[in-house]
Amino acid sequence: MPIARGPSALPSVGARVLAFLAIVVAGICGALIGYAIVDVQCTKACATPEGISAVVGAVVGAGGVAVVAVLVLRAMSEWRTIKSKRDQP
Repeated sequence: MPIARGPSALPSVGARVLAFLAIVVAGICGALIGYAIVDVQCTKACATPEGISAVVGAVVGAGGVAVVAVLVLRAMSEWRTIKSKRDQP
């Protein structure tokens, strides 16, 4: 017999997947930008600075988009809660 559960504050699976994909894409873009900035400025063997800047760029890009994604998912949950309360008699 299935267990009855109350309403959930979790966003839909699709919204969570899209948020995750946005974070991954932002990390990749941040890594490319970080790498390119050092690549343009460096003239000799710069593998270490390029790698470090790629990692820093990826973390900053993914971190920024993660903050926005969490705020959006929370707002979606709040909107759903307000709508369900308004629809109740």
